[in-house]
Amino acid sequence: MPREFPIGLTPPDWLMRNLQSRRAPVNLPAMARAGIGMSAPLAVGLATGHVQYGALASMGALSGVIGDTADAYRMRLLNIAVPQLFGAIGVTLGALVFGQGWLAVAAVTGVALISGMISTIGAVASVSGLLLLLNAVIGAGLPLPGPWWLAPALMTGGGLLVLLLTLLAWPLRSGVPERTAVADTYRTVAALLAASGTDRTDEYDAARHAVTQSLNQSYDLILAHRARHHGRSRELTRLLAQLNAITPVVEAAPMAHLAGRPLPPEIPAAVRHLAQAVETGYTGPIGLTALPTPVTETARAVDHALRHAAEVVTSPDVDPRGIDDRLGRPAALGVRTARAARNVVLSAHSWRYGLRLALCIGIAQALVSLVPVPRSYWVALTITFVLKPDFGSVFSRALLRALGTVAGLLIAAAVLAEVPRGWWDVPVILILAPLIPALTPRGYGYQTAAITPVILLLSDILNHQGTALLVPRLVDSLLGCAIALVAGYLLWPESWHTRVGDRLANAVADTARYVESAFGDATDTTTDPASRARMRRRLYRDLSAIRTEFQRALTEPPPTGRRAAAWWPLVVAVERIVDATTAARVRVGQGAAAPSSLEVDQVVLQLDELSEGVRHAESLIAVRTDLTGPSGSVLEPLRQEVAAARAIASPH
Repeated sequence: MPREFPIGLTPPDWLMRNLQSRRAPVNLPAMARAGIGMSAPLAVGLATGHVQYGALASMGALSGVIGDTADAYRMRLLNIAVPQLFGAIGVTLGALVFGQGWLAVAAVTGVALISGMISTIGAVASVSGLLLLLNAVIGAGLPLPGPWWLAPALMTGGGLLVLLLTLLAWPLRSGVPERTAVADTYRTVAALLAASGTDRTDEYDAARHAVTQSLNQSYDLILAHRARHHGRSRELTRLLAQLNAITPVVEAAPMAHLAGRPLPPEIPAAVRHLAQAVETGYTGPIGLTALPTPVTETARAVDHALRHAAEVVTSPDVDPRGIDDRLGRPAALGVRTARAARNVVLSAHSWRYGLRLALCIGIAQALVSLVPVPRSYWVALTITFVLKPDFGSVFSRALLRALGTVAGLLIAAAVLAEVPRGWWDVPVILILAPLIPALTPRGYGYQTAAITPVILLLSDILNHQGTALLVPRLVDSLLGCAIALVAGYLLWPESWHTRVGDRLANAVADTARYVESAFGDATDTTTDPASRARMRRRLYRDLSAIRTEFQRALTEPPPTGRRAAAWWPLVVAVERIVDATTAARVRVGQGAAAPSSLEVDQVVLQLDELSEGVRHAESLIAVRTDLTGPSGSVLEPLRQEVAAARAIASPH
């Protein structure tokens, strides 16, 4: 029999979730870029007799490796190039105040405030803010060789080397990541159809979530591509059309699932066949003769949507004027930049995060200024990584940072003790650097364990401390984690509360608007198919974000994790309400009788009341609205799902 832990020694669930490794494919090209991009500058530095310059360039390459996470080449260009500019500004500011005492404390604290605020804009801004603060801390804590402009130039050059390596295949693989993303979306839809109508509810829910994530990724890639083009390329037009064409199939899936009968296996097989055509760019005829003849309302809806998707996938030319972006047309770059800057300045959310990060960095810089700690910049570096506000749970990251640092120090100890400095550093970096992109997707602790020995080795090249820096680095890391936990977590009451409830209340209110759009007045412009599709996409995107927030909250210690777990049944119930609304809309499109305005108004009122009850955590037992309707109405399944959600939300 398997050995069981005594009850008192059983690890808590939140701890096990933090330590659990996420499954992720191994990105061999990224590993190769990391190894070459970080070892080549070091080799050049050794060959020219300027090994410290090579180490600085390798540090810049490390920043490029951290930012090399996008699939599309145009996104890689932004994810690496833009943060390098901010990194150069950061190291310049830090170097200018090096050794200036309290001036350095004030300067780095101010940079931390700006870094935290701009991190709330988006993914590229987040990495830019990270490198701005990270390099400012390095510049203020390390004596950098050469004139003031040399270190920024070398570190930027190292990052641009990684960017160059990522773009080498662009002429040969232009558009391939976008096509692959759309094809993967088709495959996730095939898995959703295979689970529809079965009693495998968990499998269906997981497949639906996978479809939402895949659609989010595909639209983000393609619309980011489109945002940098005044016109539309032929390839982009086809990809948008193909992605939009799968939407009716996705909308038919809830109807098929509610019918309670599995779809014929030929249907998901046909979708997988279409996925292959999307990925290869095939435009020839695709035979759907193997599909069974539809005899039910559900079968007709699925068959019609599938044949429409096949027609779009195989069409060699698509009229760009008929393409709807589903998420809305992106604004011009200048407008988006001005809007983002205004939101950062006026947002209380961005100010709170900026002040939190600035407080922790200020405490760290002041502490090491008052207490002589050799190479004390490591304290602020630890806080920079742990307290990045958009990177997830501060508590979890502090815990994983401490554990990852210990693991990384063990590797660094073996390298520093056994490997002589010099040319042997090149093969060591060539081996260690690829571990960063290999382990980063598996979790923050794994990433820390991979980055720590690389940074320590490059730092040793600059300051020649050898194994003497291991124990101070451990102490500095633990001190940084402690400051982040106290000043960046415990002192902020918002850290103890999950945001699932507020976001879920917003999603329920948006669901009420979706019901109005799906069955409202035909003269209302919000009821046209394109508007409904955009509303549905945004709603499912919000629900996906709620799931992500829920998973983050579960890694928090009690009582936050316990409170988050209580929301989960209602999260699932709201997703089913959206599915039931979509299924009812599809049924009406197939010829079923539309519900009366009174019946729609009742459902909308119940959803609005549910939203307010969730927002204020109040009982819904006092609500007297009658939620009834004619038997056999298309809204009958929706009414049942709304009643189930209200029962979950009510404590009685």
